[in-house]
Amino acid sequence: MAHLSLGAIDRTLEPYREYGPLFIRLIVGYRLVWGAADNVFSYARMLEFSHFLAGHGVPFPLFAAFVSAYAQFICGLLFVVGAYTRWAAAVMVINFIVALLLVHIGQPFLENYDALVMLFGAGFLLVHGAGLFSVDAARERRETTP
Repeated sequence: MAHLSLGAIDRTLEPYREYGPLFIRLIVGYRLVWGAADNVFSYARMLEFSHFLAGHGVPFPLFAAFVSAYAQFICGLLFVVGAYTRWAAAVMVINFIVALLLVHIGQPFLENYDALVMLFGAGFLLVHGAGLFSVDAARERRETTP
């Protein structure tokens, strides 16, 4: 049986490095859309979210609920297709920092896990960008092709 060195693993996987952002975009984007869809498509659920935020002392809770839910839903869709990814990621970084500070602070780690994954996934996409398999990359190729 051949011994596979770390260098060999690196050389083998290097051509596939741009799949990494795709994996992050798909899971984080899907979770954002899935988590916000009930609020976006049901005013009753939006009111529940608003009451939840009011219970945590969030100012203008109905407005905050709409902003957060629609931002998560829209940014999730943008993540999935890789369009305007850095802008969407910046919005989600702000959204989840605010959520963690206003709603999740003091909770056990596992109760914060989803919000932390969204924050760190968005942070990765903010720094890295959407990657090769994205609308952003296609737009960039189109803009740089003479």
